[in-house]
Amino acid sequence: MHLTVITDNKIKDVLLSSRSAGTIKVGFLLVPNFSMIAFSAALEPLRVANRVASDTIFEWVIASPTDEAVTASNGVRVDVEQTITQLNDCHLVFICSGINVKEYAEQNVFNITRRLDRQGAIVGAICTGTYVLASAGLLNDTRCTVHWENIDGLAEEFPYLEITNELFEIHNNRITCSGGTASLDMMLYLISQIHGQSLAAQVSDQFIHDRIRDPSDRQRMELRSRLGVSHPKLLTVVGMMETYLEEPMSQTELAKEASLSTRQLERLFRKYLSTTPTRYYLNLRLARARQLLRQTSLSILSVALACGFVSASHFSKCYRETYGKTPRTERTPE
Repeated sequence: MHLTVITDNKIKDVLLSSRSAGTIKVGFLLVPNFSMIAFSAALEPLRVANRVASDTIFEWVIASPTDEAVTASNGVRVDVEQTITQLNDCHLVFICSGINVKEYAEQNVFNITRRLDRQGAIVGAICTGTYVLASAGLLNDTRCTVHWENIDGLAEEFPYLEITNELFEIHNNRITCSGGTASLDMMLYLISQIHGQSLAAQVSDQFIHDRIRDPSDRQRMELRSRLGVSHPKLLTVVGMMETYLEEPMSQTELAKEASLSTRQLERLFRKYLSTTPTRYYLNLRLARARQLLRQTSLSILSVALACGFVSASHFSKCYRETYGKTPRTERTPE
C-alpha cells in the first residue's frame, strides 16, 4: 500500500492549505459516456463527510466539456449547473469517463485538462479518464492505474507509461483511480489523509462499507470466483493462459507446468468449463483483441501480433468465426 505517496509536495501542500482555509473544492469534468457508478462513488463520500462533520468541509463543481448536460454510459442524463470556468477554483479536479473514451476525448478536453494543471489544480482521473490524462501528456514519469479492462489498451497505445493494477494511485501530482467502487475507497483514503481516519471510518460506515480497501487490493475477483471452480491445477493453467496471451504456450507446455498429461488437461476443461483448452485459450486472446480494437488505434496487424496470432489473415478468420464480424468491421461505427 502506497501510504507515503500523499506526502508528494504539491498534493500535500494543496490539501493541507485547503483544509486550513476550511473547505476543499473538488471538481468533476464529466466526459460523455462516463461511468455513473465511478462518478457517484467519488461524489457521495464528500456529501456524507459534510453531514457527518456537521460542516461544509467539501464543496464540488460538476461540469462538462461543452457546459451542457452530459449522458452517462447507462443513459442517464446529468444536468450541469456549473461551467468549465468554475473548475478553475477547484483544488482537485477529476476527469470522469467510461466506455468508448476515445470517441469523446477530443482536443478541447485535452486543452481544458492542461489548463487546469497549469493553474495549479491537482488533476486526477477516474476510470478511463486516465486515457485523457495520458493523451494530454500529463502522465509522463508518473505511476498510474486504470480499469482492468483498459490496462492492455492503454499500455499498447502509451508504452512508456508505468501502469499498475492498483485500485488507485497517487503519484507525482496525479491521482488516478480504476473506477467502479474503487472511487469510494480512493475518496475515503483522501478523507482520512485530510481529516483523519475517524471521519473516513464514519463515512464508510454510512455506506455499509465494512472495510476501506488498500490501493493494492485486487481490482478483479480471484480467478476461482470468476470461473466458479476451485480445482487448483485448472486454475494454474487458466492463470498461465491469461498471463501469456502475446506468446501463447502450447497445450503440452501448459499440461507440463501443471503436472498433467494433455489428456488429463482436456478432461479438466471439458468437465469444469465445457470446452477444450485450445478453444478457451483462443477465446481469451480474441477477447483481448476486441478490447484493443475498441480502445486503441493500433493497426489490425499490431493487434493480431499482440494477441498471439502469426498473421492478420488468420486473426481475421478466427475473429469473424467468433464474433460474426471482421476486426475492421468491429471498428466501423454503426
